[in-house]
Amino acid sequence: MEKILADLKKGIVAPCYLLYGDEEYLISENLNKIIAAIVPEADRDFSLFEFDGEDTDIDSLVKSVQSPSLLGNRKAVIVKNSSLFSSRQNAADIIKKIFSNLEENPAKASKYFTAFLKITGFSLEDLQNDEWKKISEEQWREAVESAGTWEERENWLPRILEIHAAENLKASSDTADAEEMEEIVKKAAAAGNCIIFTATTVDQRKKSFKTIAEMGVVIDFNKTRKVITQKNFLAKETQSILQKAGKEMSPGAWRKLGEKTGWELRPSIMELEKLIFFVGERQIIEEKDVQEIVGKTKEDGIFALTNALSEKNQLAALETLKNLLDQGNHHLQILTMIIREIRLLLQARILVDSGKLPKFTSSMDYGWFQKIMYPAFTRLGTSALKGENIIFSQKPYPIYNALRNCVHFSYSGLVTLLNELLKIDLTFKSSAADPQILLEKFLINACAIN
Repeated sequence: MEKILADLKKGIVAPCYLLYGDEEYLISENLNKIIAAIVPEADRDFSLFEFDGEDTDIDSLVKSVQSPSLLGNRKAVIVKNSSLFSSRQNAADIIKKIFSNLEENPAKASKYFTAFLKITGFSLEDLQNDEWKKISEEQWREAVESAGTWEERENWLPRILEIHAAENLKASSDTADAEEMEEIVKKAAAAGNCIIFTATTVDQRKKSFKTIAEMGVVIDFNKTRKVITQKNFLAKETQSILQKAGKEMSPGAWRKLGEKTGWELRPSIMELEKLIFFVGERQIIEEKDVQEIVGKTKEDGIFALTNALSEKNQLAALETLKNLLDQGNHHLQILTMIIREIRLLLQARILVDSGKLPKFTSSMDYGWFQKIMYPAFTRLGTSALKGENIIFSQKPYPIYNALRNCVHFSYSGLVTLLNELLKIDLTFKSSAADPQILLEKFLINACAIN
């Protein structure tokens, strides 16, 4: 990547790039770096076009790469999650990815299943309604070109079919052979444009892959297998992020972060960004900060949901809700946490409206809160105001979040939301209504209310 970025700075742009592997964070980060070097931000409305690889047909792709930019400069066409470079030789690997994501990330498993359908030639009709049981061992192994998976189908296939139906995804039958891929790249080059593919799995023996490798640039972002190499790689990435933020991390904090994330790149980076925000103006991230902020997966999911709700980020709230339900979190548990969050926001709103706290903005950092706001806040608390759901009994960070986010809601709006939650609670316990639909409607209303 260093050489590629150095070439881009010199104006040396390949007609095509392929970024592939299972390190999604690295692919996303480096894709953004390539885009930044190719298309100025001010030109992106007219010179940057993105396709979803799951739904893109070849004709549309060719048409896009050969048409010039409206501004007369280079145009970049991005095709994310492409399955154009997979083949039946990848089927066993894709099955493993489907299985490993069934519980933790069903939406991701469903996307892998779409790729599975494309490369094996199976249709949904071949597999749904127990039709998969009629496929013989010989037919199955011929399709997936892997022994041993026929007996294991019942461990993942019924479940992924349910998930795939719920996701309402359809598999496209469009593929690209070597000649079509060469045509795509040549037309992009002739028009002075650039096409960038990302993919999770590729078959390097496939002619379309070899075409990209010969005519453009291919970059492998598969996970590091050796733990020591993985740690060193993560250390390099985190050090870069810390330097940009003007922060440092104690050795104890580094070890604790690795223990909690398993040294996995994507979750480690996400938690590091959270820690940088948490320490505010403080320069060094300590082990106690990691202990307080970095939690378990499901707890983080609940935090992400309540945080998105508090910030009125509707799309993030709906996506997080779906992930929590897919992970097996009970709807009553999620409802309880939402009620708790709205109560804290209401109490924070009352305190802000009282005029007894120092003036602040919703963008106040955590360091300023600890130094100025929190001492004034604690002086208002008395023994009569202590209780599990009382804001004075909370730890500093939840208080900080409640105070800075309550300004997004009015007092009357929060009271209205509490009344809605009471009705939802009664409905859950007295009818067979769909919990996901009720919670989704609430989140949509909550993110729109004043």
